[in-house]
Amino acid sequence: MDKAHQLLKSVFGYDSFRPLQKDIIDHVISGQDALVLMPTGGGKSICYQIPSLLLEGTALVVSPLISLMKDQVDALQANGIAAEALNSSNEEYVNRIIRSRCQNGEIKILYISPERLMTEIQWLQQFVKISMIAIDEAHCVSQWGHDFRPEYTQLGVLEEYFPKVPRIALTATADKITKADIVEQLRLRNPRIFISSFDRPNLSLDVRKAYRKRERLRTILDVIGRHPNESGIIYCLSRKGTEDLAADLKSKGVEAGIYHAGLSSEERNRVQDDFILNSATLLQI
Repeated sequence: MDKAHQLLKSVFGYDSFRPLQKDIIDHVISGQDALVLMPTGGGKSICYQIPSLLLEGTALVVSPLISLMKDQVDALQANGIAAEALNSSNEEYVNRIIRSRCQNGEIKILYISPERLMTEIQWLQQFVKISMIAIDEAHCVSQWGHDFRPEYTQLGVLEEYFPKVPRIALTATADKITKADIVEQLRLRNPRIFISSFDRPNLSLDVRKAYRKRERLRTILDVIGRHPNESGIIYCLSRKGTEDLAADLKSKGVEAGIYHAGLSSEERNRVQDDFILNSATLLQI
């Protein structure tokens, strides 16, 4: 059994790789760039987490959402992997400690927001041995998706600062034009493009006409009632809509928490932990 398989079993608890995962890992370890299209839940994170453990130095993972960073870092730390996140939700003294640990070579995987990366890129180049770079949600780089996170359009400079470091761009959303745009915007070097199957028989999509408020709440409660003792996420269009729906659900006896940018980092962390540990319903914008 090679080292990648050993790590898959000993660290992540899986007996075998999913389709394309091992090919992607071998490709990145060989020092080459890649673009990976894989559905949500298809195992994208393994494609850069295992190479980061095999390569010497610190792997950079550019991620747009603090909540996703927290999930990833918590899971990695629980598995004994030295992972941290450098972002605006941390107290600045915490970020200083993380930076010091990176300089000392103590961090294997560093998650970082695109905004923070732009301010830290010179420091990273000068003081941290970067082993590889993963750009998650890479469709945000494209002219078709950068309105969500404008700083993604600046990530092409990574090629200038780290010309010999392999980069892997990952997304679950990219048509033909977007794929070409990602490669161009990130300045990937002759990347191999990996496309996984998007057949997800466990998922379903149901589109319905708009309801009045009372009918909408009844429909949501019906869905929740079909999934007792399970967690769920409801996405809303505004903070007020999130808060109002959470209050309506609580009035019906449903444990519900809200998560949006207007909350303090401490409150967001508390709600996220409650959602993960207590099977609560999370409302998010």
